[in-house]
Amino acid sequence: MSGVAPAGFDKSRPSIIMVLKDRSGRHMAPYIDDRERRERIARSQERSRGYGIDHRRVVSARIVSGPELARRLEAGRPLLAAAEPFIEQLYSFVEGSGFFVLLTDGEGCILKVLGDEAILAKATSLEMVPGAFMDEANIGTNAMGTALAEDAPVQISGDEHFVAAYHRWTCSGAPIHDAEGRIIGSLDLTGNRESVHPHTLGMVVAAAEAIGRFLRIERANEELAIAKQYEETIIESLSAGIVTADMGGQVRTASRLAAEMFGYRVDGMRRMKVGELVDGWDRIRESLAAGRPFQEEDLSVNARSNKVRFSVSAYPLVGTEGETREAVLVFKELRRVRKLANKIMGRQAIYTFDKIVGEDETFRRVLRFARKAACSRSTVLILGESGTGKELFAQAMHNESERRDEPFVAINCGAIPRTLVESELFGYEEGAFTGAKRAGQAGKFEIADGGTVFLDEICEMPLDLQTRLLRVIEEGTICRVGGTHDIPVDVRVMAASNKDLREEVERGNFRKDLYYRLNVLPLVLPPLRERRGDIPVLIEYFMGRISRKLNKKPVRLPEPYLRGLVEYAWPGNVRELENLVELMINVEDIVPLPGAKRVGEGAGGASPAGIPDDILHDTDEALSLAEVEKRHIERTLRLHNGNISEAALVLGIGRTTLYRKIEAMGIAPRSPE
Repeated sequence: MSGVAPAGFDKSRPSIIMVLKDRSGRHMAPYIDDRERRERIARSQERSRGYGIDHRRVVSARIVSGPELARRLEAGRPLLAAAEPFIEQLYSFVEGSGFFVLLTDGEGCILKVLGDEAILAKATSLEMVPGAFMDEANIGTNAMGTALAEDAPVQISGDEHFVAAYHRWTCSGAPIHDAEGRIIGSLDLTGNRESVHPHTLGMVVAAAEAIGRFLRIERANEELAIAKQYEETIIESLSAGIVTADMGGQVRTASRLAAEMFGYRVDGMRRMKVGELVDGWDRIRESLAAGRPFQEEDLSVNARSNKVRFSVSAYPLVGTEGETREAVLVFKELRRVRKLANKIMGRQAIYTFDKIVGEDETFRRVLRFARKAACSRSTVLILGESGTGKELFAQAMHNESERRDEPFVAINCGAIPRTLVESELFGYEEGAFTGAKRAGQAGKFEIADGGTVFLDEICEMPLDLQTRLLRVIEEGTICRVGGTHDIPVDVRVMAASNKDLREEVERGNFRKDLYYRLNVLPLVLPPLRERRGDIPVLIEYFMGRISRKLNKKPVRLPEPYLRGLVEYAWPGNVRELENLVELMINVEDIVPLPGAKRVGEGAGGASPAGIPDDILHDTDEALSLAEVEKRHIERTLRLHNGNISEAALVLGIGRTTLYRKIEAMGIAPRSPE
């Protein structure tokens, strides 16, 4: 052993030191006493017989693959990262000599294999591959399994292995311990029985100890980083009021800004109890003690003059034993927090099903289906023309679901520039592109974690991003732009489109697999022209709501005008109707029916609806609505020289309807001039 690190070995990590020590720091002999070794093997053989292992077994009784192996490898990632350089160094000492190195997790599942090609082929034939369990219960006495069972290094050669298939080899194994001394894996060096050197076990023990030391150093560095993070959290929060307190509620420190915000002196606040200052201290303390986050909650603070509401977040200061010793409370003005939240999150879900108005039976069936679908976790596809209320339904379903207290993030896929869609949805890492923020930025899916993402105009999403969206829905993970690891997100996806997505699929504009993945719970909203009976109901609702909002009086609609609204096609659907009602309330009068010409435009003496003042506001007599309607029709016919088509257009009704009214009201026909 020259002690020279192989080329490429990271010298910043501890190397294998061949002077061995036990875990208490005492020097230990480089070889295990042979009698002790035989006793360990004898105990292992006895356990193997108890497990019912067949001597003729060739492969392990348990081998995992696919998602289970992926889960194992993910769980073992910290061990793999720490052990890899030591494994490579260990192998470099024996490379070309017919050896291979194995690393297992704490249950004996192989995580990594590295070795000479010829012997690896033999190992592979015995399925000694990642995913195979080498514990005694699955393959009998072997160095890895016995080292884990005995919590001690061991070398097993030839027929000391319980299964005959391993008699050709000598295996040297040692357990690996984490920073707390728990067994988290084993390291093994296996070679042909005749090729093993007396120092082989010593090399393995040294490598396993080096890995354990590295993990302990890494943990210490992590604790230092956490302590630094706490300090930086306080420093970076100086624009907010900072108060620290012990878990008994005694204020320890208070920032000057916090004292100014509450109207106290700093030294006076240090003599206070947090419970006297903040309503909800008990809830904060319980959350921190239970390890739950307490962030951005609106609480009342007993300021010197009166009670004031602030957005309060609390962070624990954890001791060396893992206990929460103190709390750092961060107070922010609600106006600033809400402005920032709106900037980051977009509009929150404010609509509920009781705010959706409609009595049409077809519409009510859609509403009932939406309520049922709200309680599901499946994806929802909302289809309908523009203005039918697709986002309103999405918000109501979110607020009806178990995610109601979590974020609702709405994204208009057609309004985001194509070059920014990916980073908007999935976020980006530091340096992902020119202009990227130093610390990177979370995307909408991360922001919505636990809640709902509403993708409006989903048909406008680029095809390449449709593939990524499909993966998010199916796997529940996202990867930031410029990132290398997946981030799990718990998000329910609701999508909406005013186009027929099946036609878009046929045209090649939309992925078929994504369409079927979204179309689990289809919700088709009818246009307003197919629920005309709801138009008076909606007008009454909008009149009341908008007039209260604008502090104006509702506008009274004449019966002919209302019938014209009912018979109008409403290409803009409910949104167009709401806008028309708001316009009438603002001008405090009815306005021309959508698409109609104004009577007497530019000549004066006419209301915004085109009905002259001498008809609507007769000062000599009180006219019934029927009489107002009759006079208005007569005057319109007169102004248009009896042209039924023109008069019907101005009145906002069909020609057949106008003929029927003329006959019913006894209006004398007038021939066109």
